[in-house]
Amino acid sequence: MPATYLSTVPAAVRERATRIRLLALDVDGTLTDGRLRLASDGTEIKAFNALDGQGLKLLHESGIEVALITARNSAIVAQRAAELGIKHVYQGCHEKLASLRALCQILSLEAEQVAYMGDDLPDLSALGWVGLAVAPSNAHPWIAQRVHWITSKAGGAGAARELCDLIVDAQGKSAQLLRKYADA
Repeated sequence: MPATYLSTVPAAVRERATRIRLLALDVDGTLTDGRLRLASDGTEIKAFNALDGQGLKLLHESGIEVALITARNSAIVAQRAAELGIKHVYQGCHEKLASLRALCQILSLEAEQVAYMGDDLPDLSALGWVGLAVAPSNAHPWIAQRVHWITSKAGGAGAARELCDLIVDAQGKSAQLLRKYADA
């Protein structure tokens, strides 16, 4: 039985989620709220949501690969990816679809086995190629009009966790994960 907040997800979107073996995400505006905070010394500060991080860990535990594909370069992104055990990190990437296709070739995956979450124009080509295209609720309208599903949560506020939960639930893995954590 799907979690109550997932019960409104259209059947066609749930069906797409059953095939996912890789979740690729943009960072700014998806895993963060999209604001760029710079200190006077040039240090960049980003805030990540712990719920999103737990969702990405649950995907990994469920055998689903995770990748971050971002146009910016940030030591903070590398640090967060390392904390979460994400080994596919593409920074300074202005050709997101090319990087995504190259990763899929390495992992022997087809487009329909890939979900991508993005919020703005640099994500458009990747969103158009994958089997499950998702945007956070605060995505730019041009993007929101071109995805399969829009989360109820905003980027940096649990949107990625919503997508992770959908994938895990659609693949029938949520009960097993709940038992594992309840027994821990």
